[in-house]
Amino acid sequence: MGRATTAPQTRWERAGVEARITHRLARALAADARHYQIAILAALLAYAVGVLGAPIAPATVLVAVTVALTTQAVATALLARRAGATTTSAPAFDFRSPLISALSLSLLLRTDTLVVVALGALVAIAGKFLIRVRGKHLFNPTNLAIVVLLLAVPEHAWVSPGQWGESTVVAFALACAGGLVLHRSERADITITFLVAWTVIVIGRGLWLGDPLAVGAHRLTSGALLIFAFFMISDPRSTPDSRAGRIVLAVLVALGAALVEYGLWRRNGLFLSLAACSMLVPLIDRWLPGPRHHWRRPGPASPLTADRSPDR
Repeated sequence: MGRATTAPQTRWERAGVEARITHRLARALAADARHYQIAILAALLAYAVGVLGAPIAPATVLVAVTVALTTQAVATALLARRAGATTTSAPAFDFRSPLISALSLSLLLRTDTLVVVALGALVAIAGKFLIRVRGKHLFNPTNLAIVVLLLAVPEHAWVSPGQWGESTVVAFALACAGGLVLHRSERADITITFLVAWTVIVIGRGLWLGDPLAVGAHRLTSGALLIFAFFMISDPRSTPDSRAGRIVLAVLVALGAALVEYGLWRRNGLFLSLAACSMLVPLIDRWLPGPRHHWRRPGPASPLTADRSPDR
Protein backbone atom coordinates (compact mmCIF):
# COMPACT_ATOMS: atom_id res chain seq x y z
CA MET A 1 0.00 0.00 0.00
CA GLY A 2 2.85 2.35 0.86
CA ARG A 3 4.45 1.95 -2.55
CA ALA A 4 1.12 2.47 -4.31
CA THR A 5 0.60 5.83 -2.60
CA THR A 6 4.16 7.19 -2.76
CA ALA A 7 4.76 6.60 -6.48
CA PRO A 8 2.01 8.99 -7.67
CA GLN A 9 3.19 11.58 -5.15
CA THR A 10 6.74 11.31 -6.49
CA ARG A 11 5.52 11.81 -10.06
CA TRP A 12 3.44 14.82 -9.04
CA GLU A 13 6.35 16.32 -7.14
CA ARG A 14 8.65 15.80 -10.13
CA ALA A 15 6.10 17.41 -12.42
CA GLY A 16 5.80 20.35 -10.01
CA VAL A 17 9.57 20.87 -9.97
CA GLU A 18 9.70 20.78 -13.76
CA ALA A 19 6.84 23.26 -13.98
CA ARG A 20 8.57 25.65 -11.57
CA ILE A 21 11.84 25.42 -13.53
CA THR A 22 9.99 26.06 -16.79
CA HIS A 23 8.16 29.02 -15.27
CA ARG A 24 11.38 30.56 -13.95
CA LEU A 25 13.10 30.07 -17.29
CA ALA A 26 10.18 31.70 -19.11
CA ARG A 27 10.28 34.66 -16.70
CA ALA A 28 14.05 35.04 -17.22
CA LEU A 29 13.64 35.07 -21.02
CA ALA A 30 10.81 37.57 -20.83
CA ALA A 31 12.58 39.83 -18.33
CA ASP A 32 15.07 41.14 -20.88
CA ALA A 33 15.17 40.79 -24.66
CA ARG A 34 18.87 39.96 -24.45
CA HIS A 35 18.15 36.75 -22.50
CA TYR A 36 16.01 35.53 -25.39
CA GLN A 37 18.65 36.56 -27.93
CA ILE A 38 21.35 34.65 -26.03
CA ALA A 39 19.16 31.54 -25.90
CA ILE A 40 18.40 31.69 -29.63
CA LEU A 41 22.02 32.29 -30.66
CA ALA A 42 23.33 29.56 -28.35
CA ALA A 43 20.76 27.05 -29.62
CA LEU A 44 21.53 27.94 -33.23
CA LEU A 45 25.27 27.62 -32.61
CA ALA A 46 24.83 24.20 -31.00
CA TYR A 47 22.58 23.04 -33.85
CA ALA A 48 24.93 24.37 -36.54
CA VAL A 49 27.90 22.53 -35.04
CA GLY A 50 26.23 19.37 -33.78
CA VAL A 51 23.72 18.70 -36.57
CA LEU A 52 24.79 20.65 -39.64
CA GLY A 53 28.51 20.12 -39.12
CA ALA A 54 29.41 23.80 -39.45
CA PRO A 55 33.18 24.38 -39.32
CA ILE A 56 33.11 26.15 -35.95
CA ALA A 57 35.73 24.84 -33.56
CA PRO A 58 34.91 24.83 -29.84
CA ALA A 59 38.12 26.79 -29.30
CA THR A 60 36.72 29.58 -31.49
CA VAL A 61 33.63 29.95 -29.31
CA LEU A 62 35.68 29.68 -26.11
CA VAL A 63 38.13 32.38 -27.20
CA ALA A 64 35.39 34.71 -28.43
CA VAL A 65 33.36 34.40 -25.22
CA THR A 66 36.38 34.64 -22.91
CA VAL A 67 37.89 37.70 -24.57
CA ALA A 68 34.51 39.46 -24.87
CA LEU A 69 33.59 38.93 -21.22
CA THR A 70 37.08 39.83 -20.02
CA THR A 71 37.13 43.03 -22.06
CA GLN A 72 33.70 43.98 -20.72
CA ALA A 73 34.83 43.36 -17.14
CA VAL A 74 38.07 45.33 -17.51
CA ALA A 75 36.37 48.23 -19.30
CA THR A 76 33.60 48.39 -16.69
CA ALA A 77 36.15 48.41 -13.86
CA LEU A 78 38.23 51.13 -15.53
CA LEU A 79 35.12 53.20 -16.14
CA ALA A 80 34.10 52.96 -12.51
CA ARG A 81 37.59 53.82 -11.31
CA ARG A 82 37.84 56.78 -13.65
CA ALA A 83 34.52 58.13 -12.45
CA GLY A 84 35.54 57.63 -8.83
CA ALA A 85 32.28 55.79 -8.30
CA THR A 86 31.27 54.33 -4.96
CA THR A 87 30.35 50.69 -4.51
CA THR A 88 26.64 51.43 -4.80
CA SER A 89 26.87 53.70 -7.83
CA ALA A 90 29.56 51.86 -9.78
CA PRO A 91 28.44 50.45 -13.14
CA ALA A 92 27.73 46.76 -12.83
CA PHE A 93 29.39 44.12 -14.98
CA ASP A 94 26.87 43.03 -17.60
CA PHE A 95 27.45 39.67 -19.28
CA ARG A 96 24.58 39.93 -21.78
CA SER A 97 25.88 42.35 -24.40
CA PRO A 98 29.37 40.80 -24.72
CA LEU A 99 27.90 37.30 -24.79
CA ILE A 100 25.58 38.22 -27.66
CA SER A 101 28.52 39.73 -29.55
CA ALA A 102 30.69 36.66 -28.93
CA LEU A 103 28.00 34.21 -30.07
CA SER A 104 27.25 36.29 -33.18
CA LEU A 105 30.96 36.44 -34.04
CA SER A 106 31.25 32.68 -33.60
CA LEU A 107 28.39 32.13 -36.04
CA LEU A 108 29.47 34.65 -38.68
CA LEU A 109 33.25 34.98 -38.57
CA ARG A 110 35.49 32.44 -40.27
CA THR A 111 39.25 32.55 -39.82
CA ASP A 112 42.32 30.35 -39.88
CA THR A 113 43.76 31.61 -36.60
CA LEU A 114 42.41 32.14 -33.10
CA VAL A 115 44.33 35.41 -32.89
CA VAL A 116 41.82 36.95 -35.30
CA VAL A 117 38.94 35.64 -33.19
CA ALA A 118 40.42 37.24 -30.09
CA LEU A 119 41.06 40.48 -31.96
CA GLY A 120 37.47 40.55 -33.20
CA ALA A 121 36.04 40.07 -29.71
CA LEU A 122 38.36 42.75 -28.34
CA VAL A 123 37.39 45.26 -31.04
CA ALA A 124 33.68 44.51 -30.61
CA ILE A 125 33.56 45.19 -26.88
CA ALA A 126 36.24 47.88 -26.61
CA GLY A 127 34.70 49.78 -29.51
CA LYS A 128 31.42 50.39 -27.70
CA PHE A 129 33.28 51.95 -24.77
CA LEU A 130 35.69 54.03 -26.86
CA ILE A 131 33.66 55.15 -29.88
CA ARG A 132 30.69 57.03 -28.46
CA VAL A 133 28.61 60.06 -29.37
CA ARG A 134 26.33 61.71 -26.82
CA GLY A 135 26.26 58.64 -24.59
CA LYS A 136 25.59 56.08 -27.35
CA HIS A 137 28.12 53.80 -28.94
CA LEU A 138 28.30 54.58 -32.63
CA PHE A 139 28.63 51.09 -34.11
CA ASN A 140 27.02 47.77 -33.44
CA PRO A 141 29.83 45.83 -31.70
CA THR A 142 29.67 42.69 -33.85
CA ASN A 143 29.39 44.63 -37.08
CA LEU A 144 32.32 46.85 -36.12
CA ALA A 145 34.50 43.82 -35.40
CA ILE A 146 33.61 42.11 -38.68
CA VAL A 147 34.25 45.21 -40.78
CA VAL A 148 37.58 45.96 -39.06
CA LEU A 149 38.76 42.39 -39.60
CA LEU A 150 37.60 42.30 -43.24
CA LEU A 151 39.50 45.50 -43.98
CA ALA A 152 42.57 44.87 -41.81
CA VAL A 153 43.26 41.16 -42.36
CA PRO A 154 41.18 40.07 -45.38
CA GLU A 155 43.46 37.08 -45.96
CA HIS A 156 42.63 35.69 -42.51
CA ALA A 157 38.99 36.74 -42.02
CA TRP A 158 35.82 36.15 -44.02
CA VAL A 159 32.10 35.93 -43.30
CA SER A 160 30.05 32.76 -43.39
CA PRO A 161 26.95 33.22 -45.58
CA GLY A 162 25.00 31.04 -43.14
CA GLN A 163 23.56 28.67 -45.71
CA TRP A 164 22.13 26.25 -43.16
CA GLY A 165 19.33 24.83 -45.25
CA GLU A 166 15.83 26.15 -45.82
CA SER A 167 14.19 24.41 -42.84
CA THR A 168 16.82 25.68 -40.40
CA VAL A 169 16.61 29.25 -41.71
CA VAL A 170 12.81 29.21 -41.51
CA ALA A 171 12.92 27.89 -37.93
CA PHE A 172 15.49 30.53 -36.99
CA ALA A 173 13.36 33.26 -38.61
CA LEU A 174 10.29 32.12 -36.66
CA ALA A 175 12.27 32.10 -33.41
CA CYS A 176 13.56 35.63 -34.08
CA ALA A 177 10.07 36.84 -34.98
CA GLY A 178 8.77 35.23 -31.80
CA GLY A 179 11.28 37.29 -29.85
CA LEU A 180 9.89 40.47 -31.37
CA VAL A 181 6.37 39.49 -30.34
CA LEU A 182 7.42 38.30 -26.88
CA HIS A 183 9.17 41.56 -26.01
CA ARG A 184 7.02 43.91 -28.11
CA SER A 185 10.36 45.15 -29.40
CA GLU A 186 10.70 48.88 -29.90
CA ARG A 187 13.19 48.09 -32.66
CA ALA A 188 10.93 45.80 -34.73
CA ASP A 189 10.31 48.73 -37.08
CA ILE A 190 13.91 48.88 -38.30
CA THR A 191 14.13 45.10 -38.75
CA ILE A 192 10.89 44.91 -40.73
CA THR A 193 11.69 47.98 -42.82
CA PHE A 194 15.14 46.69 -43.70
CA LEU A 195 13.91 43.21 -44.61
CA VAL A 196 11.19 44.66 -46.84
CA ALA A 197 13.58 47.09 -48.52
CA TRP A 198 16.27 44.44 -49.07
CA THR A 199 13.72 41.93 -50.40
CA VAL A 200 12.41 44.50 -52.89
CA ILE A 201 15.96 45.29 -54.04
CA VAL A 202 17.06 41.65 -54.40
CA ILE A 203 13.88 40.39 -56.06
CA GLY A 204 13.50 43.54 -58.18
CA ARG A 205 17.06 43.30 -59.49
CA GLY A 206 16.54 39.62 -60.30
CA LEU A 207 13.37 40.33 -62.24
CA TRP A 208 15.07 43.19 -64.11
CA LEU A 209 17.90 40.85 -65.12
CA GLY A 210 15.47 38.09 -66.03
CA ASP A 211 16.61 35.72 -63.28
CA PRO A 212 14.21 33.11 -61.89
CA LEU A 213 12.62 33.97 -58.54
CA ALA A 214 14.51 31.07 -57.01
CA VAL A 215 17.79 32.96 -57.43
CA GLY A 216 16.58 35.91 -55.35
CA ALA A 217 14.87 33.63 -52.84
CA HIS A 218 18.14 31.77 -52.32
CA ARG A 219 19.88 35.01 -51.38
CA LEU A 220 17.13 35.80 -48.90
CA THR A 221 17.26 32.41 -47.14
CA SER A 222 20.56 33.15 -45.49
CA GLY A 223 21.30 32.76 -41.81
CA ALA A 224 23.76 35.63 -41.99
CA LEU A 225 20.99 37.91 -43.28
CA LEU A 226 18.74 37.00 -40.36
CA ILE A 227 21.48 37.54 -37.76
CA PHE A 228 22.16 40.89 -39.39
CA ALA A 229 18.48 41.90 -39.40
CA PHE A 230 17.48 40.69 -35.93
CA PHE A 231 20.67 41.13 -33.92
CA MET A 232 22.79 43.83 -35.57
CA ILE A 233 20.86 46.53 -37.41
CA SER A 234 18.22 46.43 -34.63
CA ASP A 235 20.74 47.13 -31.85
CA PRO A 236 18.99 49.77 -29.68
CA ARG A 237 22.33 51.24 -28.56
CA SER A 238 23.47 52.16 -32.07
CA THR A 239 20.22 52.95 -33.92
CA PRO A 240 18.31 56.27 -34.07
CA ASP A 241 16.10 57.10 -31.11
CA SER A 242 12.97 57.90 -33.14
CA ARG A 243 10.93 55.51 -35.26
CA ALA A 244 11.18 57.81 -38.29
CA GLY A 245 14.95 57.89 -37.86
CA ARG A 246 15.16 54.10 -37.68
CA ILE A 247 13.11 53.72 -40.85
CA VAL A 248 15.41 56.16 -42.63
CA LEU A 249 18.47 54.23 -41.44
CA ALA A 250 17.02 50.89 -42.54
CA VAL A 251 16.38 52.15 -46.08
CA LEU A 252 19.83 53.76 -46.27
CA VAL A 253 21.52 50.53 -45.17
CA ALA A 254 19.62 48.50 -47.77
CA LEU A 255 20.47 50.99 -50.53
CA GLY A 256 24.09 51.16 -49.40
CA ALA A 257 24.39 47.37 -49.41
CA ALA A 258 22.96 47.27 -52.93
CA LEU A 259 25.52 49.86 -54.05
CA VAL A 260 28.40 47.87 -52.56
CA GLU A 261 27.32 44.50 -53.93
CA TYR A 262 25.77 45.43 -57.26
CA GLY A 263 27.60 48.66 -58.05
CA LEU A 264 31.08 48.08 -56.64
CA TRP A 265 30.83 44.28 -56.94
CA ARG A 266 32.16 43.70 -53.44
CA ARG A 267 31.00 41.06 -51.01
CA ASN A 268 29.68 41.69 -47.49
CA GLY A 269 27.73 44.76 -48.56
CA LEU A 270 25.35 44.55 -45.60
CA PHE A 271 28.12 44.82 -43.01
CA LEU A 272 30.03 47.55 -44.85
CA SER A 273 26.86 49.55 -45.44
CA LEU A 274 25.75 49.37 -41.80
CA ALA A 275 29.18 50.53 -40.62
CA ALA A 276 29.11 53.50 -43.00
CA CYS A 277 25.49 54.45 -42.30
CA SER A 278 25.97 54.17 -38.52
CA MET A 279 28.11 57.30 -38.72
CA LEU A 280 24.97 59.16 -39.77
CA VAL A 281 23.01 58.16 -36.65
CA PRO A 282 24.06 61.24 -34.59
CA LEU A 283 22.81 63.48 -37.41
CA ILE A 284 19.58 61.51 -37.72
CA ASP A 285 19.03 61.81 -33.97
CA ARG A 286 19.52 65.55 -34.25
CA TRP A 287 17.11 65.92 -37.17
CA LEU A 288 14.56 63.36 -35.94
CA PRO A 289 14.87 63.27 -32.13
CA GLY A 290 13.19 60.66 -29.99
CA PRO A 291 13.33 59.12 -26.49
CA ARG A 292 16.53 57.29 -25.61
CA HIS A 293 16.21 53.52 -25.25
CA HIS A 294 16.81 51.87 -21.87
CA TRP A 295 16.68 48.17 -21.18
CA ARG A 296 13.50 47.61 -19.21
CA ARG A 297 13.76 46.17 -15.74
CA PRO A 298 10.30 44.83 -14.86
CA GLY A 299 10.99 43.65 -11.33
CA PRO A 300 13.35 44.02 -8.38
CA ALA A 301 17.02 43.93 -9.20
CA SER A 302 18.52 40.48 -9.48
CA PRO A 303 21.61 38.98 -11.05
CA LEU A 304 19.61 38.52 -14.25
CA THR A 305 17.60 41.72 -14.39
CA ALA A 306 19.79 44.29 -12.69
CA ASP A 307 21.46 46.66 -15.12
CA ARG A 308 23.16 49.61 -13.51
CA SER A 309 25.06 50.51 -16.67
CA PRO A 310 22.31 50.55 -19.33
CA ASP A 311 24.32 52.55 -21.84
CA ARG A 312 27.17 50.05 -21.98
